[in-house]
Amino acid sequence: MTVRIVRLGSPRAPDEGPRLGTVRRPPRGVPKSEFASQNWYDLWFPNLAPSVETMKQAQQATTPAQWQAFVRHYRAEMADPERARTIGLLALLSRQTNFSVGCYCEQESHCHRSILRELLNEQGADLAP
Repeated sequence: MTVRIVRLGSPRAPDEGPRLGTVRRPPRGVPKSEFASQNWYDLWFPNLAPSVETMKQAQQATTPAQWQAFVRHYRAEMADPERARTIGLLALLSRQTNFSVGCYCEQESHCHRSILRELLNEQGADLAP
């Protein structure tokens, strides 16, 4: 069993399982009733999204130093006990069932989901390549 890190809105992989949208806001112009059928997500889970301020920092990062500042802030937010327990829970669930977490960003390398992948890996999650 595994957890996949995906771009929301992309085609689903076979046996991917439910998608969690770890984003601050739902997709614009899409009725709630179509989130799952359009491959956005099955459950909106903003608990693991960066705060608005941290998200803006990521969007404005144009240098490696600025990106690393975003990474530090996002990791600090995810170290909050409630969020850290959530990451631990997802890591545990990944050993029992398939599911995915994702964001809208085109490039994972310049998205909070790349750090979320690292955090899940650090907690022993079974991650899909």
